[in-house]
Amino acid sequence: MFFGFDDNQLAFRDAVRDLLDKQCPPDVVRAAWDGDLDLGVWRALDEMGVTTALVPEPAGLGLDELSLALVLEETGRAGLPHPVVDTVLVAAPLLATHDDVSDAPSPGLVVTNLGGPNVTCAADADRFLLKAADGLHLVEPDGVSLAPLDTVDGARRAARIEWQPVAATLLTDDPAEVASAFDRGAFGTAAQLVGLAQRMLDLTVGYVSQREQFGQPVGAFQAVKHHLANALKELAFARPAVHRAAHSLAVGADSRERDVSMAKAMASDAARYVGRQALQCHGAIGYTVEADLHLYLKRTWALAAAWGDAAWHRDRVCTALGI
Repeated sequence: MFFGFDDNQLAFRDAVRDLLDKQCPPDVVRAAWDGDLDLGVWRALDEMGVTTALVPEPAGLGLDELSLALVLEETGRAGLPHPVVDTVLVAAPLLATHDDVSDAPSPGLVVTNLGGPNVTCAADADRFLLKAADGLHLVEPDGVSLAPLDTVDGARRAARIEWQPVAATLLTDDPAEVASAFDRGAFGTAAQLVGLAQRMLDLTVGYVSQREQFGQPVGAFQAVKHHLANALKELAFARPAVHRAAHSLAVGADSRERDVSMAKAMASDAARYVGRQALQCHGAIGYTVEADLHLYLKRTWALAAAWGDAAWHRDRVCTALGI
């Protein structure tokens, strides 16, 4: 099966990349570590239509998951510290379906605990999409209590959420909608991991091309070439799996749960592997917070564990295959 992208999808990716290169450089990611989440880049993405990409026209762009696959990779590549997966992939389509609870064309900044108890950007959220035993609830900020967390990736500004579900906040009790929301979130996270891996690989290639030992760039040594070639191989195998998951979600394939889990497992493993090789090739400087590498490496560690880790998703693939 061919998972190519058309000119419109490629143009959308290029536009988002250009925006993020300008408005989400490493300094913006670093600022989020210090508690300053730049909402300017989020507003720019909203104006471009990214936040309502999966919302049907005329309120949104009316796109599907395949059209967002490359865009999500770009948000990973930039290390975007905003909850793009929570809002764009998970919340916006649900709010569009249940328009009796939301008349606004933009969902705002919505975060969710579907991907795990550590909720990113919780203190910055306009609303919370929270899972309980009876389904998904849409909760206003005054209905939750936040406990900020010190996590490996400070830019995610994570917190644990305490709240009590009530009938008035119930958005959906349909298990199929809850399952689809989770799958979209896992796919989006896998796409971001591919983008993160690409960024770490690019940074490392640039570094070893400039860093010299014995009168030549360290990238000229065979051992370094092997590290980077193996990293590229892992990334090259994971990326098509993510595109397959996007296609399966877009067309409602019966295999979508299996395909999403395959993508998340492979992207998690690949990004972690690329990170290890990048750290090895950077040497001691790679361990310092002054190096940009740590911004993307720590995001990789966080996202690899979110929305189900690789082991959990491999188990789901095995179940789907009857193993």
